[in-house]
Amino acid sequence: MRENALAEAVVDLDAIAHNTELIARAAPTAAVMAVVKADAFGHGMVPVARAALAHGASWLGVATSAEALQLRAAGIGAPLLSWVHSPHEDFRAAILADVDLSVSSPEVLDAISSCAAELGVRATIQLKIDTGLSRSGAAESDWPALVRRARQLERDSLVRVRGVWSHLISADDPGGAHTADQIERFDLAVAAARAAGLDPELCHLANSAAALDAPRTHYDLVRPGIGLYGVEPVAGKVFGLRTALTLRARTILVKDVPAGTGVSYGHDHTTVQDGRLALVPLGYADGVPRSASGRGEVLIGGRRHPIAGRIAMDQFVVDLGQHAAHVGAEVVVIGGDGPAVTEWARWAGTLPHEIYTGIGSRVTRRYTGHRTAHLLFGETCVA
Repeated sequence: MRENALAEAVVDLDAIAHNTELIARAAPTAAVMAVVKADAFGHGMVPVARAALAHGASWLGVATSAEALQLRAAGIGAPLLSWVHSPHEDFRAAILADVDLSVSSPEVLDAISSCAAELGVRATIQLKIDTGLSRSGAAESDWPALVRRARQLERDSLVRVRGVWSHLISADDPGGAHTADQIERFDLAVAAARAAGLDPELCHLANSAAALDAPRTHYDLVRPGIGLYGVEPVAGKVFGLRTALTLRARTILVKDVPAGTGVSYGHDHTTVQDGRLALVPLGYADGVPRSASGRGEVLIGGRRHPIAGRIAMDQFVVDLGQHAAHVGAEVVVIGGDGPAVTEWARWAGTLPHEIYTGIGSRVTRRYTGHRTAHLLFGETCVA
């Protein structure tokens, strides 16, 4: 860690490369869509996208058109799907940038086709069917009308339906009963689309867990998200993924305190012996969840120490007991030899996705990796 940095998130792009290759090997008959939404789960969308594309991915997935356009502005021309859209959105820039747009309703379909007509070009879309998650995706009762409407717009040269897709209910249990039912419902939806005259070249259903552990879900493409970043996605199973991100900081204050000293707001923590406290310049605005107060731990000097009291917006206190530490000592918060992101998720009562995406913009991202340094094009990288 750089001497003048208060905190940094170090992203190992070689780990991203390794994870992409591993997932691609697990789904050899399918293309790989690297899901890089939410700034690649807080890892940095453009560097991660480049690393994944160089090591087995051929597609990128994002939530919004703005994210898709950010990738295009960075010079990334790979096939790209975005999937969170309002019928009031202006789709013209995304259409001109050759972004595939997900469609879950007739209203979004009509909005896209209107923009395509205005531009005089054909928009590329992928139709999403709700197979039981009850989130995005067209309801099964609305599906026949949606595919008929999409086919009419294809005949009018306003859209091209490249894909049909859906989302699994049991994200970490792809072998569960829900998945078998969803596969059946998905197959029926694809058959209905084909019966309406559509000819989708891509059908896809699998997330990270299913890509690694449920071959029946692979179809033409798999969509790894959290697995790309090194979190083992199936409970109780290890596939050999490598953690990509380490969150580190430096102590900015160390002080001796007597036994019985109350610490941080509300004095939820009281020291049990004479000892030392260390102040770390990271807080819940930087991704250290307040809900982990009193449970979280960090690594200082090769030893784990508990977070003392409530985590504040910009800082937290560590109870060192009677162990020594100096101002400027490195603190490993997440990853590396310190606590895993899954531990933080357990302490905070959430999931690793929220921990990673919560790492705020005040935390500098630094990129490492011998295999992938050439992909960064100006990003800070130490090989």
